[in-house]
Amino acid sequence: LICCYRKPKTKRAKRFLEKREPKLNENTKNAMLIKGGNANLTVTEVLKDIYAVKKPFAVLYKRKNITRPFEDQTSLEFFSKKSDCSLFLFGSHNKKRPNNLIIGRMFDYHVLDMIELGIEKFVSLKDVKNSKCPEGTKPMLIFAGDMFDVNEEYRRLKSLLIDFFRGPTVPSIRLAGLEYVLHFTAVDGKIYMRSYKVLLKKSGCKIPRIELEEMGPSLDLVMRRTHLASDDLYKLSLKQPKALKPKKKKNISHDVLGTTYGRIHMQKQDLSKLQTRKMKGLKKRPAEKSAEDGGATPKKSKSA
Repeated sequence: LICCYRKPKTKRAKRFLEKREPKLNENTKNAMLIKGGNANLTVTEVLKDIYAVKKPFAVLYKRKNITRPFEDQTSLEFFSKKSDCSLFLFGSHNKKRPNNLIIGRMFDYHVLDMIELGIEKFVSLKDVKNSKCPEGTKPMLIFAGDMFDVNEEYRRLKSLLIDFFRGPTVPSIRLAGLEYVLHFTAVDGKIYMRSYKVLLKKSGCKIPRIELEEMGPSLDLVMRRTHLASDDLYKLSLKQPKALKPKKKKNISHDVLGTTYGRIHMQKQDLSKLQTRKMKGLKKRPAEKSAEDGGATPKKSKSA
């Protein structure tokens, strides 16, 4: 690879390049939502609703882009470099594959995983008249169905959906902030996506009563084509720098119940010099003292 790095001429360009430099703790992943050359109204509304859910970590391209990601990926890689996005959602529509969505992610500005989904049923945010969550709310993700654990394609789809919707990493959580749920169910070859708003009701005790209110959007999806990375490339994308790995603590172990045990290494002790409880019955006799001193005879006591 030929490096064509140019030194920035302005401070603004320098800050721009510093933001894109590799970091130990990477920034929150951004997603780009691209509309194909023949996208219909349903696909356009889906992209708009996903953009509303994903904001502010998303970029929506409103112009149509004539490209086929499974045949040619150069345009996706170009948009990824331009917008600094590692996730993408491409929407298109044609007679062979109607209401089509392609969700994927990038590694080093190259396509890593890509899964094609067909939309069978769609309910938009506008159709549901309930209250909405504020922009930038971090969702709670729930996955139901054995297919997400048994099938390799569904397992990769689960990992891809977690990457797409997880949002920023937060140091702490408050109870009132848990107000948005994204539920994915895999059953009978279909994937059902539902979104709910969490309502905290009075229960008469400290723990509130929780109710779920449908918020939208909701999608009924079916899996079509897949483009999965090889095992070696997938392991390489998951590799973490050594600075982030937790340091192993020596001589510390844990049991099944979670109890921590520590091992201490001590020097050999002379038990003859150990201080014990002083009692009259444990006092040494003169003969024992003389034997310890080297066999010297004890002095005779003076007669009265």
